[in-house]
Amino acid sequence: MTSTKAFSERIDLLRKAIAEADSILIGAGSGLSTAAGLDYAGADFKREFATEIERYGFTDLYSAGFYPYPTPEEFWAHWVKHIWFCRYRIGALPLYRQLHRLFPNAFVVTTNVDAQFAKAGFPADSTFATQGDYGYFQPASGSPKTLVSNHEWVERTLPLIQDCRIPTENIPTMPDGSPAAVNLRSDDTFVEDFRWHQQSRRYTTFVEEAAQGRLLLLEFGIGYNTPGIIRLPFEQMAQRFPHTTLVRFNRDHPEPYIQDIPHFISFTEDIEYVLNSL
Repeated sequence: MTSTKAFSERIDLLRKAIAEADSILIGAGSGLSTAAGLDYAGADFKREFATEIERYGFTDLYSAGFYPYPTPEEFWAHWVKHIWFCRYRIGALPLYRQLHRLFPNAFVVTTNVDAQFAKAGFPADSTFATQGDYGYFQPASGSPKTLVSNHEWVERTLPLIQDCRIPTENIPTMPDGSPAAVNLRSDDTFVEDFRWHQQSRRYTTFVEEAAQGRLLLLEFGIGYNTPGIIRLPFEQMAQRFPHTTLVRFNRDHPEPYIQDIPHFISFTEDIEYVLNSL
């Protein structure tokens, strides 16, 4: 374990791991976007959602997504702003652009739904967003397994919000007229379309091939909300594959669950600071 060594020693180990790696796999959770500046409870959120905060009393964007809005018009007034705030309001954040400059050939698996990796230039074929994408609607029932872009709807509907409501006629539907939902995994109606399954297969193939050589796992900002998607599988890979190094960037939870990982480095320092130190 190299989680308690001095920062300079850990940076040297990280440089060596990068230089020697045959393949790099990035795993990213919400902590990466927070570090990049997309803060679900920060100043931007408090400014843009001031009216809703006062009316409904929620304290962050995550919990706002689960609030029991009394009418569909209020529900979608929140979600059009929510989608705009996370998906369309900003382009690629500097930290994501820096990751792309450093690791342009990495494969990415992420639970984030803000499309920051795509905006930063990571190829679609080597990015697997397991939990969906705020940029798409899906059938609320979960069937058929189709997605449609919501960009035009967001641009058209956002200016129409009044008194925390949108007009009834702007409540979104799918092309066949059925109710729409945001493509975000929250229950068993989440749509895994053809593209989702294609990327899942590509991810599996990448890991199988990379495991034969020197694989570097870079894990950014993943806690214990959904540890079974990236955090624990990364630890299992680092334990099983003999030439694999796991590097964990996590301010609050740097510790491994599996204790016998041969090559493990962790950083609680600011991600941007660590990358700049390279």
